[in-house]
Amino acid sequence: MENYFKLQQKIVPEVRQLVEERYAILRAVNGFEPIGRRSLSKRLNLSERTIRNHLNFFKDKKYITTTSSGAKITFRGERILSQLDGYIKKLRGTTYLEDELKEILQVDVYVVPEGLNYNHGAEGLGRFSANFLTRAITEESIIAVTGGYTLSTVAEMMSPLEQSLDVTVVPARGGLGEKVEIQANTIAAEIADKLGGKYHLLHIPDNLKEDTISTLINEPFIKQILDLARNADFLIQGIGTAQVMAQRRDMPQQQIEKLTAKGAVGESFGYYFNPQGEIVYSTASVGLKLENLSAIDKVIAIAGGEDKAEAILSVVSSQYQDVLITDESAARKMIELCNKESSC
Repeated sequence: MENYFKLQQKIVPEVRQLVEERYAILRAVNGFEPIGRRSLSKRLNLSERTIRNHLNFFKDKKYITTTSSGAKITFRGERILSQLDGYIKKLRGTTYLEDELKEILQVDVYVVPEGLNYNHGAEGLGRFSANFLTRAITEESIIAVTGGYTLSTVAEMMSPLEQSLDVTVVPARGGLGEKVEIQANTIAAEIADKLGGKYHLLHIPDNLKEDTISTLINEPFIKQILDLARNADFLIQGIGTAQVMAQRRDMPQQQIEKLTAKGAVGESFGYYFNPQGEIVYSTASVGLKLENLSAIDKVIAIAGGEDKAEAILSVVSSQYQDVLITDESAARKMIELCNKESSC
């Protein structure tokens, strides 16, 4: 198959561009419907004329419908988009990346092909992750979620189910005093609403003093939520870079410099990791701890972007996670880093 794609690129290179454009447009319609030509043009950096021609093709094939409010994908369109996901993975070589990273990290890896011209990776990662979770989750599942921009995008891209699932969604940690839309509480509530389930909120900051945390986690209401998180069927977690997470925790500059000196590159649940995957520092936090993850049936890490590659490599391992969902740019950067470093 790989040789076929190489031959195709030599003989009819315009085919790849055509496929990439149509895939990007159909994926954008699926993620942002109803959406008009002008919005698609800006989002994908294609001319409105090009967009119109492709939309006419999709409409003739009954992959989309168009109204005054914009284009919407049909059931046939969703099916062809799902098939295209696999084709694009082969075309881009992302199946090779998945195999390479699975060998390195010893967890199941899903690499999401990025959009046209490698733009809008966060949206594609969010849509794929949302669909992955919707397929994986079953009735009466308990789902724990962390906060952050990536998980916020996953919740946003999740489509409401026609038939509700009796699930319970809880935050896996307290808040960091940041934007409300990226806090675990908000993400838990939105995912529960999309799935038709129920949620519990953890109204407590994550970055308190250790003695204060010790007192609060024994309060009956807080203890109940933390117990649900520890007994979750699924944990959906993001991964942070050490510097960004230290700043989000309002860590003193002197402490941030110490983290840098210790080689911290990644963060998860208040633990800071160096490139070798060793914990070099930890903070007191409200919520799950790394030692709790082994009791959870399926731990799914979601992180993308080239700037997250080193952090992902430092945090993800079979000791803590079962699945990594990442994007193409992060995957390629991780392979590049591993080719340079014997520690991989």
